[in-house]
Amino acid sequence: MDASISMVTLGVRDLAVSRHFYVDGLGWAPAFEVVNDVLFIKVGPGLLLGLWSRDSLSAEAGGLYSGSEPAPISLAHMVPDAGTVTRVLEDAVAAGARLVAPATPREWGGVTGYFADPDGYRWEVAFNPSTGPATTGILGVAAAAARIRAAGEASAAS
Repeated sequence: MDASISMVTLGVRDLAVSRHFYVDGLGWAPAFEVVNDVLFIKVGPGLLLGLWSRDSLSAEAGGLYSGSEPAPISLAHMVPDAGTVTRVLEDAVAAGARLVAPATPREWGGVTGYFADPDGYRWEVAFNPSTGPATTGILGVAAAAARIRAAGEASAAS
């Protein structure tokens, strides 16, 4: 099996609330949607974020969830500079997120902060100036800047 991820699906309590947060609040564009069932958002080259009913996902995947807590994972949004961490956190809060941790300088030289989406899923917003050769094209400053430029160009073309 190849080491790859094509989609990350979040089991959500209320699809309309999650849609409002990601699409209306953050401005992310749906790639495909079945109204009142599932929503897919392109979040990178060859990568989709799926939003699907928590109960439906759990039933299909063999009983993933018990209780009301989100899965213990975090998703990361890499940005090209430390100041952007704060701006992205502020944008997420304005869209309805809960600030979990403000932008904080880390001992490894970067800056990170966290917000929680309406279902409590943690999103790390990070600036990492010290990526190694194996991850520079994905996590590095130039890669983050290229993603932001591409997103702006896609928005302008829409």
